[in-house]
Amino acid sequence: MLWDCGQVVAILSRREGVTEVLVRRGHTLEKAVNYEKLTGSISLGDEVVVNTTARSLELGSGGYDFVIHIQGRENEGPPHGGHIMKLRYTPCQMSCLTVEEEESPHHKVMASAESLDNMPVICGSLHSILPAVAAAVKWRSNWRARLAYIMTDGAALPLSWSKVVAQLKQHGLLNWTITVGHAFGGDLEAVNLYSGLLAARHVVAADIAIVCMGPGIVGTGTRYGFTGIELGEIVNAVSVLGGVAVAVPRISFADGRARHRGVSHHTLTALGRVALRPALISLPILPREKYIFIRKQLITAGLWEKHGVAMASGEDALQLLESFGIGLSTMGRGLGQEREFFAAAAAAGIIAWELYAANARGVHQGLDNRWKIAPADPGPPPWSP
Repeated sequence: MLWDCGQVVAILSRREGVTEVLVRRGHTLEKAVNYEKLTGSISLGDEVVVNTTARSLELGSGGYDFVIHIQGRENEGPPHGGHIMKLRYTPCQMSCLTVEEEESPHHKVMASAESLDNMPVICGSLHSILPAVAAAVKWRSNWRARLAYIMTDGAALPLSWSKVVAQLKQHGLLNWTITVGHAFGGDLEAVNLYSGLLAARHVVAADIAIVCMGPGIVGTGTRYGFTGIELGEIVNAVSVLGGVAVAVPRISFADGRARHRGVSHHTLTALGRVALRPALISLPILPREKYIFIRKQLITAGLWEKHGVAMASGEDALQLLESFGIGLSTMGRGLGQEREFFAAAAAAGIIAWELYAANARGVHQGLDNRWKIAPADPGPPPWSP
């Protein structure tokens, strides 16, 4: 770990749980991020110790300095409660009250929770799916859906780092947040994904849950060396607990890398090799040529037979986000460049609500071939499955 000392000379921005400051270090000025849950509140003039590792490595969107200590405030850290440690066995370990603990008011409920009762769970491999999914669920349900976001520890660990979560909650597009594993800062904390899913169903009574990592993803260009591989593990967890997994494929026709064209190799590997249970793959309404390309990929990788496939249009949801001023971005590209990516996420939200509505009517929707409603050849667009 690389670190340095400096003085806070400006407060650049504040939002719940996180403050961005300007730190003078010698003759240079650098931005740094302070998480209140780790180091307490920060003020102008504070002498701080900052972790400079990421910026030194020029990591792009992850290349920030982070405050790891505010001098003179050694005993002023915020009380966290609970006895479960997150960031365990590191200098930043912190205690929190998880939903499962005996001291938790929800312990009794969690002690008896066993099933998701067919709750639809939207499973993704990138944080950037979140706004389109949430908007689609809320739009299709006429704002009736109770929606929970479960953030894994596959990327950013502090939930407060996500500006989009704050925006979604502000506009009523997201009801609850649950952070699992070493991720922290949600409305509820959970020890792992399984208990986080059960908390979504039995503690906050969510109708639908979304599971994906926080901002950021690690990739190495190898078949298995990327954090988005957790998509397959999320599908398995949902299925084991009796939920219905709706998997959002990573789709791109703008990415210049061949391994990410159409359906990314990340999705093909996670759903083809890691997922041991079937999911329902969401596809948007696509032009014929792009649909045929993607369908061939799914067949070749064995996903067409292994999983269900459904299609839906989430264009109204994307317009809803625009009306709220919530921008869409993935890998530095916006809606104009990556429409298929965001449309697939919105389609998942539409499909999840249809599953919930069917379940509420007592009609259990399984994941057998009834869901392979995407045609072999859709003909010229526009068309409807």
